Amino acid sequence: MSAFGVSVNQSSTDLNRYIGMAPHNMHYDKSARAYVRGEAFAPLYLKPDASRYLAQLRSVADGILDRADAWIGQFPSYDATPTPVRGVNAKTLRSVIAAIQRSEAIEVKYQSLSLPEPRWRWIAPHAIGFDGFRWHTRAFCLTDLSFKDFLLSRIIETRATKQSEAEPEADADWNEQVTLEIGPHPELSKTQQKVIALDYGMRSGKAKIPVRKALLHYALKRLGLDTDPAARRPQDQQIVLLNGAELGTRTRAQTSVSWMEG
Repeated sequence: MSAFGVSVNQSSTDLNRYIGMAPHNMHYDKSARAYVRGEAFAPLYLKPDASRYLAQLRSVADGILDRADAWIGQFPSYDATPTPVRGVNAKTLRSVIAAIQRSEAIEVKYQSLSLPEPRWRWIAPHAIGFDGFRWHTRAFCLTDLSFKDFLLSRIIETRATKQSEAEPEADADWNEQVTLEIGPHPELSKTQQKVIALDYGMRSGKAKIPVRKALLHYALKRLGLDTDPAARRPQDQQIVLLNGAELGTRTRAQTSVSWMEG
């Protein structure tokens, strides 16, 4: 009644109708004076999805989703490691999104770590992306005449806009998909490798992860694959990149310059 805003009679009708469609899914417990899950319960409408359930828990833990808006009936005791709050200004985000929707270039005051002071520049954003920690806008830089990532939190101010001639289709790194193939670290024991394979949902000793080429650097960094695996103990590294030669991956220092603006 509370969740759907219906009357007692309507609730009773709905529950009895559901029992008619799935008679073994629930029964009325007189002592509890409530309907309870049946031992032979099988979902009639919802396909069980562990990832979706855990994503809801994480969204609530991060404050993204209110408990009242989640579909989880009874929450277990849970928590998550805190994620630093990134200061994206709502006005800045609104201006960038509007520029994307209108195919406009926008003048932004941007603080790059490659320069001591912020400076004004024109960018033509066409998408936004998340690297696991921070939000970026993917944009054509009218100063450097190339597509780059700009951190939304480092856009200090925005002002003028103008029509953009930059074509999102020309951003080859954004539009190209590549596939990361990862496997357990070969120096782990066979038993340890099996556990790692289960952790990452691997099949036949490897897992394939599709990623935009423009986000490749961030994906490698987040997986701990942006450095030489020999630099860490196998128990710490746990996974290795199987198709590094095919992807032509380079070191973190080499890749970050071409894709990021500070």
